[in-house]
Amino acid sequence: MTKSELISKIAARNPNLLQRDVEHIVEIIIESITQALIHGDRVEFRGFGVFSVHIRPARMAKNPRTGEDIHIGERWSPHFKAGRELLSMINGGKLYSTRRK
Repeated sequence: MTKSELISKIAARNPNLLQRDVEHIVEIIIESITQALIHGDRVEFRGFGVFSVHIRPARMAKNPRTGEDIHIGERWSPHFKAGRELLSMINGGKLYSTRRK
């Protein structure tokens, strides 16, 4: 689903809202999640999942063409972990445990 499809579905389910208002709301939500991740915060939607940032430490690597060593700096990587209820819905209502055995 694309952002425009999401906006259309929300607008169709809420006829009292104008399409441009729904588009503005979706933009605000995405911008809020983005800003939270930029600041290193996590964003949690109960039952849906958690957006967070994982830090990839600096490391040494090799240039595949020349074989010379190169330094790759620390990077932040966005991460999404699906919630238990979402996983259950995707798997046809089967219970899903997040506990490790």
